[in-house]
Amino acid sequence: MAKVIEGLYYSESHEYVRVEGNTGYIGISDYAQNALGNVVYVDMPEVDDEVTAGEEFGAVESVKAASDLIAPVSGTVVEVNEALDDQPELVNQDPYENWIIKVELSDKAELDNLMDAQAYEAFCAK
Repeated sequence: MAKVIEGLYYSESHEYVRVEGNTGYIGISDYAQNALGNVVYVDMPEVDDEVTAGEEFGAVESVKAASDLIAPVSGTVVEVNEALDDQPELVNQDPYENWIIKVELSDKAELDNLMDAQAYEAFCAK
């Protein structure tokens, strides 16, 4: 069973967001990294780019497939995880520690559209 962490918000496209104050750390779930297999490249936006909930902000490529990254929330990119440029496999090792982008949230109400850990576990079990 894929690891699901309490207190995070999850999207149907298997991204998560961890909220600290007005900052959202966005990455892919353990379920997603398991499905992708060995990640070989992470395509990320630039700092100061705007991301919009429900729209693509990058991609993750693995030996099996490439998968678009869909923003679970809207905001302005304040940081990208540069470690992933040289070590994209960090996403496989611990997808929750190795977030992909950090955004300043533009509308916290969007979090209401996402699943909590229990709902996401049920969604993945389908």
